[in-house]
Amino acid sequence: MDKPTYRYFTWAFITTVVGLALGAWVGWEYTGTISGTASIFFICAVLAVLEISLSFDNAIVNANKLKEMTPVWQRRFLTWGILIAVFGMRIIFPLVIVAVAAWIGPIAAVQLAISEPAEYSRIMSEAHLSIAAFGGTFLMMVGLTYFFDEHKDIHWVHAIESRVSEYASIKGIEIAFVLLLMLIFSSFLTAEETTTFVFSAIYGLLTFLLVDVLGNVLDKKQQALSGAAKGGFGAFVYLEVLDASFSFDGVIGAFALTQNLFVIAIGLGIGAMYVRSMTIMLVEKGTLAQYRYLEHGAFYAILILSVIMYAQSLVHVPEVITGLGGASLIGLALWSSIRYNRRHGVEASDAEPAHQPG
Repeated sequence: MDKPTYRYFTWAFITTVVGLALGAWVGWEYTGTISGTASIFFICAVLAVLEISLSFDNAIVNANKLKEMTPVWQRRFLTWGILIAVFGMRIIFPLVIVAVAAWIGPIAAVQLAISEPAEYSRIMSEAHLSIAAFGGTFLMMVGLTYFFDEHKDIHWVHAIESRVSEYASIKGIEIAFVLLLMLIFSSFLTAEETTTFVFSAIYGLLTFLLVDVLGNVLDKKQQALSGAAKGGFGAFVYLEVLDASFSFDGVIGAFALTQNLFVIAIGLGIGAMYVRSMTIMLVEKGTLAQYRYLEHGAFYAILILSVIMYAQSLVHVPEVITGLGGASLIGLALWSSIRYNRRHGVEASDAEPAHQPG
């Protein structure tokens, strides 16, 4: 008997109730007024929705990688991974940025977040260029690697994807494309900004290549020891870095709504739990196999997000555009998949679900 969809979101619902209650408490502690408490409560809810809207593609990519992992590492990602995602990226990561940018210790960064939230927000804003270049480059490589695959035989936008697959055998073509785009965007920046942008983008490119190499080496060692062809620690590392790249935009965008680190952590943490729930549902129900173009929509959304992060080095792009753009692409891919199934007489239940992560 199939597990009802709402059961996948049990922990997300619990986290929502606890998180919003905690948000109301933080609001009362900081403001001491009903209106202030209600305002912070509302901001926590908006941040949760923002994180969910920005992370549809993240959940799909996670599910795509998870189905290739061993059951043990699937469970570890869905337990350890969510702790890293919530506490590491939504709390520790902003503190690290401020500590490095302001040349202060982590404890001083926490004190700054509590006592001088405006200054804390200013430092985070100044680091936005580096974060956009680094995260945009990493995500762009993720998206391009998916499409530049000579073995890829299912195409959603056939005219584009089939042509891209033909050039996939050219070594380093994805890297060349990213470097070209990097030079184009940096040409519109000042000399000082160009240096920051290019160096950060190169670090993003190197991180992707190193994570890819490390993942392949670790998983080949595991395969040699166990005889299993599925990924383990290497795939886990890849997913954690990928989640971090997805988180950059949400964390920075959250400062447009509030300067309070704890409110940001609560709101984005609630959203992260929904991403985890969606990931488990996609894997256990075999949704990616049932809807053939859903994965394509997610990777198109990743490419759009990466370009938007580059564009944010020049102009401000509202987070609502980023979120709605990605969600719209995934919705369109889902609609195309349903049309394909109807046209070819395929029932979604006919597809064999992926291995359950447990």
